[in-house]
Amino acid sequence: MKNILFFGDSLTAGYGLANVSLESLPAIIQSKIKTEGLPYHVINAGISGDTTSGGLARIDLLLHQPVDVFVLALGANDIIRGIPPQTTAKNLQAIVDKVKLAYSHAKMVLLGMELPGWIPGAFAASYRAVFAQVAQANQMAFVPFMLDGVAGVAHLNLRDGLHPTAAGYEVIAGNVWPVIRPLLAF
Repeated sequence: MKNILFFGDSLTAGYGLANVSLESLPAIIQSKIKTEGLPYHVINAGISGDTTSGGLARIDLLLHQPVDVFVLALGANDIIRGIPPQTTAKNLQAIVDKVKLAYSHAKMVLLGMELPGWIPGAFAASYRAVFAQVAQANQMAFVPFMLDGVAGVAHLNLRDGLHPTAAGYEVIAGNVWPVIRPLLAF
């Protein structure tokens, strides 16, 4: 059995869902894997509120187990907290470097994040660029905006407007699965 490590924040953890083990993004991907009979086990390593610096501080704790596919989904809380895009880029790269050092064969996926389209300016553009640059520099499979089709859609989000509902995660999985599936060799 091979491992897929989903490493992220509340969007990975499944914050606010009634049944994280069935409704979170990692759980939906695991269900798709099971349906196809693929020999992969999905590990949900999402921690609500985590930033890229928090992720960098905890990644070593997760590298004791084999990692065949690494899905990096951090950065949303950096944006919310106004952390400079350069810091986010540096932390994302350092996380990727640690995973590559431990598991050079691991296939890598980056789930990008964006500021809402109604926020103009250089800060928003800089964040958009960060994820694309890290993905390109590391030849990672890339989803430019993991919340595409969900962000700003009221019925696909919890009342806080930030976290997806179970239906929202189905849409997200529809964005992510076509990027992950080709990486799953047997």
